Amino acid sequence: MTSPNPLMEGISDAVGFVGGALTGYWAGQWLGLNIFSAGYDNASIGGILLVGLGGGAGLHLARFWRSKQKAKDKDIDAS
Repeated sequence: MTSPNPLMEGISDAVGFVGGALTGYWAGQWLGLNIFSAGYDNASIGGILLVGLGGGAGLHLARFWRSKQKAKDKDIDAS
């Protein structure tokens, strides 16, 4: 059994989170939701919500990818 590589975990988590957050930001811009508008109006809150959801989804996707890679490596080692 191999030990987890902390550098790989950190980089994949960061890429997943930032990529998801940017995707949420771009989706908000496409929908007309500006997170940088003055005050906390509904459009700003909606944009912030999309960025947060996108970041969480990207992090989840990165961890899912890592678990699939670990399972694939385990299958290769078993054969």
